[in-house]
Amino acid sequence: MLKRNSIFTLQFWLLCTTSFLFFSSFNMLIPELPDYLSKMGGGEFKGLIISLFTLTAGLSRPFSGKLTDKVGRVPVMAFGSLVCFVCGFLYPLATTVIPFFILRFVHGFSTGFKPTGTAAYISDIVPSDRRGESMGIHGLIGGLGMAFGPALGGWIVQHFDINVLFYTSSALSLLSILILINMKETLPISRKEKFNGSHLRINRHEIFDKSVIPVVVVVFFTSFAYGTIVTLVPDLSQSIGLKNKGYYFLVYTLASIAIRFVAGRWSDKNGREQVLTYGCWILFFSILTIAFAQNIVILSISAILFGISMGIISPISQAWTVDLCQEENRGKAIATMYIALEAGIGFGALLPTFIYQNKIENLTATFLFTMAVVSVALVYILIYKRKNKVVRYL
Repeated sequence: MLKRNSIFTLQFWLLCTTSFLFFSSFNMLIPELPDYLSKMGGGEFKGLIISLFTLTAGLSRPFSGKLTDKVGRVPVMAFGSLVCFVCGFLYPLATTVIPFFILRFVHGFSTGFKPTGTAAYISDIVPSDRRGESMGIHGLIGGLGMAFGPALGGWIVQHFDINVLFYTSSALSLLSILILINMKETLPISRKEKFNGSHLRINRHEIFDKSVIPVVVVVFFTSFAYGTIVTLVPDLSQSIGLKNKGYYFLVYTLASIAIRFVAGRWSDKNGREQVLTYGCWILFFSILTIAFAQNIVILSISAILFGISMGIISPISQAWTVDLCQEENRGKAIATMYIALEAGIGFGALLPTFIYQNKIENLTATFLFTMAVVSVALVYILIYKRKNKVVRYL
């Protein structure tokens, strides 16, 4: 196992760079796709833009987790970026609803693979007592990509054809691949296997790691909110007069950047559960705020709160996952956490649209429903933290 006294190694920064490019690549498309779909005549199916993407990501997690533990971290990450590269070139060919959704389904393999290998790689190269901090810094860089992507995408669509947006997305993925294929593998040689067909056969014991159930519960119900936000905020933004539908994504991502570093270090010293509790509270109030957003000021406040909450919940959930699992099952445990993430995002993108019905006047009720779902995570972490204290005391 490769370990360092410091997390600030060349490998760590190269990995952060690949994540910046990767997250920029697919996030730059998100604010523009709802309108793109509407122009095709599929506006009532906006929820499927995210749901199909996350469905594939979730279904692929057991495979990416197994391959991460058996074949290597780098090949899994490279494959995820490769999917983004290919899909960017295919979007201009998907000019009707059905081919578009087929491509969204395929595109989901990217996030099913790249983040799984990345989280395992980080765990390999940093000391355990700085795990939260390292996840926070990596999340900070990835967050910059999530901010840069939508902002750049909005600018491209305003000044060029949307096909330029798709090709730019593909180009960023290619840069990520070029870096990844030159990085050192961290899976120990004693555990590394040559890829073969058996690695694609998954039994039920390889799908879910029971040791990370607490993380699964929190991640599922909090990521539900993310699915709702990325699906419906572009419509809300347009309704209050914002030309760049990536504005909310830019603000919330920038808000999450500083807190990721602070929250990670804080959780290393004070425990994951304590800091996650604050994240859930802030997420609750961010959704409550956006439910009544009728101008850019309230929308911005919600974006800031949402960014802070995601900046806390995302890296600490990853660190907590690695804390709870056995070392030889890191890939599977991380994949389990991401299955919960993708399932939450998918349901969050789909279920609220049945309330929304593509009508702006229904947005308040839609966001209030999402807030109720988020409250489940908050209640769970409060109960878990209280019971955990009792166990320690006894």
